[in-house]
Amino acid sequence: MLALKALAWRLTGSVAFLSDALESLVNVATAGVTLLALRVAARPADARHNWGHHKAEMLAAVGVGVLIVLSALAILREAALALRDPAPLVAPWAGIMVNLGAGVLNAIWCAVLFRTAKAARSRALAADARHLLSDVMSSAGVAVGVVLVALTGFAVLDPILGTCVALVILWSGWGVVQASLGGLMDEAVSPAAQTRLRAVIAETGAEAVQAHDIRTRHAGAVSFMEFHLVVPGDWSVARAHALCDRIEAALHAAEPGVQVTIHVEPEEKAKTQPGAIDL
Repeated sequence: MLALKALAWRLTGSVAFLSDALESLVNVATAGVTLLALRVAARPADARHNWGHHKAEMLAAVGVGVLIVLSALAILREAALALRDPAPLVAPWAGIMVNLGAGVLNAIWCAVLFRTAKAARSRALAADARHLLSDVMSSAGVAVGVVLVALTGFAVLDPILGTCVALVILWSGWGVVQASLGGLMDEAVSPAAQTRLRAVIAETGAEAVQAHDIRTRHAGAVSFMEFHLVVPGDWSVARAHALCDRIEAALHAAEPGVQVTIHVEPEEKAKTQPGAIDL
């Protein structure tokens, strides 16, 4: 796709097509970063990384966002230079056909990547898929714009179009960085997931007295949850442990990939706390 878009730029001399090619160049770089991050994230926990290597995905997603922003700034520079001295397109229709072919391939790959990211619960793949989606949208806009330039002969439309593409890419890059920083800052899982997990605790832990200090965070494809479970003081350790096992199994079924830590307390230690679940 990068080769096709570069060919479209060489055929026409269009700044808009150049911006599209530069974005595909970033796609190649981000794909490499994402592949490396997924390999690191898949490594099991070790003595130095007791919780695993899942945050490698979040770091990669931030890197992807930074690369997207840098590509947008490079496009803005080229567009500013072209605005000073707009040049007519050389072979617009040939370039348009080549660029459209690359856009169709990109759209197919984007759909595949979104499905894979959802199935794997991968933030890095999702970031790459969102970047590709912005690439597909900007490619469509570029093709329409270059058609208008070819039909009207207004050469100044080309760098203006390149500027618009750069702004769209810049916004996309900022969105990727913002979403990834949440994971690096131990942001809680989504409100929908929290509601689902709390409902599981309330249903499965009905034998207990209360669950409180419920906390969650996510790192790449893995979510972490911990809470205190208050049980009657006369329960045996074996009975409390069996209940914890049932709750953990139910939580794993409701949220695949979640890692659960439960601290058991006797009823005499129970306190009324905000957000507690009375069982």
